[in-house]
Amino acid sequence: MMEYLVFRLYAPLASWGEAAVGESRPTATYPGRSAIIGLLGAALGVRRDDDSGQRQLRNSVSIAIKQRSPGSLMRDYHTVQVPASQSKVTYRTRRDELSAPRKVINTILSSRDYRCDGLWTVAVWLTPQAELTLEDLERALKAPHFPLYLGRKACPPGAPLAPRREAFAQLREALDAEFPPLYGKNAGDERRALRLPENEFYAWEGAADVLDGNGQGVESSEVWDMPLNRRRWQFGPRVEYRRVIRAREER
Repeated sequence: MMEYLVFRLYAPLASWGEAAVGESRPTATYPGRSAIIGLLGAALGVRRDDDSGQRQLRNSVSIAIKQRSPGSLMRDYHTVQVPASQSKVTYRTRRDELSAPRKVINTILSSRDYRCDGLWTVAVWLTPQAELTLEDLERALKAPHFPLYLGRKACPPGAPLAPRREAFAQLREALDAEFPPLYGKNAGDERRALRLPENEFYAWEGAADVLDGNGQGVESSEVWDMPLNRRRWQFGPRVEYRRVIRAREER
């Protein structure tokens, strides 16, 4: 048996940033390690410029996700006015940019993607070198130091995270933990209201068979969502394992 901290994430809007190229800001369908570390850091009160605190946090925890629903995609289009680059001209503030001569101001079209009504379960467990405890994290999530949000400041949680510590024999049991329904009186009402799919998607780190002892049907890839320095916005690679369990496999 191993002790896990489990909690859920739900919001009308969430955005789990991926690599951004040009004016497009896409979102993944589920939160990665960077997003969860950021959420835990906000709850604990660890500032982005606190390199020691950020390092302590990221070295203390391992993370897994169950995607109960990816939600639906919403794309928000923006127009932004920016001056053209000019030699020997430096714009130090947004006001400086907009004060530039009209003839050098251009309009950029950009887009930001969000997931609407997504629902995820998160499981956190400690690494051998952990300097924090699950009790610390649970207490912080119940009474966060900074406001919590799901990817962007415009995306606050739409329901209590309901964090709790519990011992499970397998990681999958932790991710399958039940929470009070967000809609209606039972899980069936919630499933219908949120249109939860029957297939279950899991993502985790560690090894292929960590989820439930079965490494078959598991895919893996290198993802760049390991936060290294929040001030410089630097990230490193890690190996992420994923598996989709279809409803008919459970029968």
